[in-house]
Amino acid sequence: MAPRPKTRDRIVLESLGLFNIQGERNVTTNHIAAHLGMSPGNLYYHFRNKQEIIAELFGLYEARVDSFLRLPEGRGVTVEDKTFYLESLLAAMWDFRFLHRDLEHLLESDVELAARYRLFAQRCLDHAQAIYRGFVSAGILLMNPAQVEALTLNSWIIVTSWVRFLCTTRGEAADLSQELLRRGIYQVLALESGYLAPEVQPAVKALYEKLYVPLEQVVPS
Repeated sequence: MAPRPKTRDRIVLESLGLFNIQGERNVTTNHIAAHLGMSPGNLYYHFRNKQEIIAELFGLYEARVDSFLRLPEGRGVTVEDKTFYLESLLAAMWDFRFLHRDLEHLLESDVELAARYRLFAQRCLDHAQAIYRGFVSAGILLMNPAQVEALTLNSWIIVTSWVRFLCTTRGEAADLSQELLRRGIYQVLALESGYLAPEVQPAVKALYEKLYVPLEQVVPS
């Protein structure tokens, strides 16, 4: 029988679920305490306020992204790595979708979190650029340094704004799904289409087909 999670871990896990489903702005510490069947005082023993819970969740998200957004050790990148990076990114976006839904509000509400996020963003851009350079070195992408830099920045913009795009086009209360997020990852992959080496295009085509979601499902009429 698996051991019961510690109270602090339960607070973090259940808060993540509530934030993802209801939106962070709609969830208070009283809501979290009631959901867990504990008194607000017990919750405040572990976290002084909601911002501390959000900061803890951001740390988990940050560690998650850092764990996969890096070049493989001891070998060059392959076409298969492209699938790994995109699927890992999709899973992280889904598991922490509340961060993407209302990022500007979260950062405006917490100066320390905003400073952490700026460092995180710069690190992600550096690592993503190194990964794209790795694909160039492996002959998978045919690009010059300026194109790699632009691709990195455009990919970051799509990833960090996709959930907000869905909310603004489908309504704030729209139910997000992994399928809808998958189209965002498809958009990142589509940025590379004009730079793929001919010999890898058949393999990447299968990834395109796996990630594609029709536009009418993303932006319903």
